[in-house]
Amino acid sequence: MTEQSLSVVIGAGGTGGHIYPGLALAEALRRADPGAEISFVGTERGLETELIPAAGYRLHTVDMIPFDASLGLRRYLLPAALLKSGVQCREILRTQRAQVAVGMGGYPSAPVIVGARLAGLPSVVHESNAVPGRANRFAARLTPHLALAFDRTRDHLPSGADAETVGMPLVGAVAGLDRPALRAEARARLGVPPGARLLLFNGGSLGAARLTEAALGLAERWRARSDVRLLVKTGPAALGAVRERLGANPVAVAVPYLDRMDLAYAAADLVVCRAGSATVAELASVGVPAVLVPYPYAPHDHQTHNARVLTDAGAGLLLPDAECTADRLAALVEPLLADPVRLAVMAGAADPGTHAEAADLLAAKVLRTVRGHRNETRSAA
Repeated sequence: MTEQSLSVVIGAGGTGGHIYPGLALAEALRRADPGAEISFVGTERGLETELIPAAGYRLHTVDMIPFDASLGLRRYLLPAALLKSGVQCREILRTQRAQVAVGMGGYPSAPVIVGARLAGLPSVVHESNAVPGRANRFAARLTPHLALAFDRTRDHLPSGADAETVGMPLVGAVAGLDRPALRAEARARLGVPPGARLLLFNGGSLGAARLTEAALGLAERWRARSDVRLLVKTGPAALGAVRERLGANPVAVAVPYLDRMDLAYAAADLVVCRAGSATVAELASVGVPAVLVPYPYAPHDHQTHNARVLTDAGAGLLLPDAECTADRLAALVEPLLADPVRLAVMAGAADPGTHAEAADLLAAKVLRTVRGHRNETRSAA
């Protein structure tokens, strides 16, 4: 970029499913323009307060409440909260001398799009789910610059909406993962015995009680087996109780968090997981078969729609949350773990799409938006 150095403010918060794609975009923008000034907007409630500063980026926090019907009467405060946080974002954008705002979805990203509209700046909205969330359905009314993780999302957009499918921005280690090449090292580092099958339980950033309970049941069922191992991501809150229940069970290892998902995916033979958009995109990109257990309270049941990106292709199996018990999982996964040919077919069935390049594709769209706005401003002058 010539003239003023690129300055971008990214709205991303709540869960890792919105934050990590935002961080991947920030990395891609820095690759495109090493001098770019990039900061984030979020709230004090989510994981952004930990993850974004740890990645070396400034986090601005605003006063915003979730787009959530479960708020009860507090939901009537949403318009006032959105206006207040939008005004806060307008001031952040001005202070940062931002040229564009980007919303990565989730309620913390909506104010930055409102702020951009108030400041007369262009904005870009990235929708990560197969069905748009409430925040992005609102934000998409304020900008013509829409980007999608999945083609099928287009079916849920307003008629006439112009959106570009770029994929889901993935962090570098997962985006560049060569699973076969890393597999031996990953299994050694995770302590998986030669010949054993590894079943990875991934409930998302905070874990998932239903998946963890099923994993504990499987660990007890398989306690005497030497040919299987479980790696269970519990989330920090549940770790102590889970480790206490596992005791000396040699089959399972519980961890609060996985900071090297590339190792986990390379080592795993099968994943049992929620169906957040980032998880689905990662599985498709790296080629790991999965049993997907959608979170049943996701707005518009969007995790089931996400899961079908893989299950429709034959790359995964869908298991309703209410059926996710140790017995039901055992009936599903024991035949799979005993059938390497079927696992290989499932691993190869997913369409990797453009997820590995999505961060760069989205960054390019952001840069085009900045240039387009500059040209419009010059023409108007």
